[in-house]
Amino acid sequence: MAVRTAEAVWTAGLKDGKGTVKLGSGAYQGAYSFASRFEEGTGTNPEELIGAAHAGCFSMALSAGLERAGHKPASVKTKARVHLEKVGDGFQITKIQLQTEAVVPGLDPAKFREHADAAKKGCPVSRALAAVPIELDAKLTA
Repeated sequence: MAVRTAEAVWTAGLKDGKGTVKLGSGAYQGAYSFASRFEEGTGTNPEELIGAAHAGCFSMALSAGLERAGHKPASVKTKARVHLEKVGDGFQITKIQLQTEAVVPGLDPAKFREHADAAKKGCPVSRALAAVPIELDAKLTA
């Protein structure tokens, strides 16, 4: 299996510094800063990138599980909300909320929920983030 890479560079101090993150594939490179992470500044942040990774991994895992069970999805759309909060003297990711909507012809909502729960537990990113509570809101749409 492939080993995926990414890199980050940070210059200067925490509040006056700035950085860039770059995916090894070259598909994304962007700026980040104290303001983009802890306020509403321009740029990305580690939590947003974790959210993108989690949403992508979960969507693929759900699609794969559904297809293995004979229910090929027309689409799976997932949004991740990664909560960063001050805890004690530092910051911590305290919760991740996954919100997914899928179009799966011929599947009943209860079976869909079973597949969604399995994807939440089994996707590699969920497993890597197991120390963080992960909530799932899964909807089957027409």
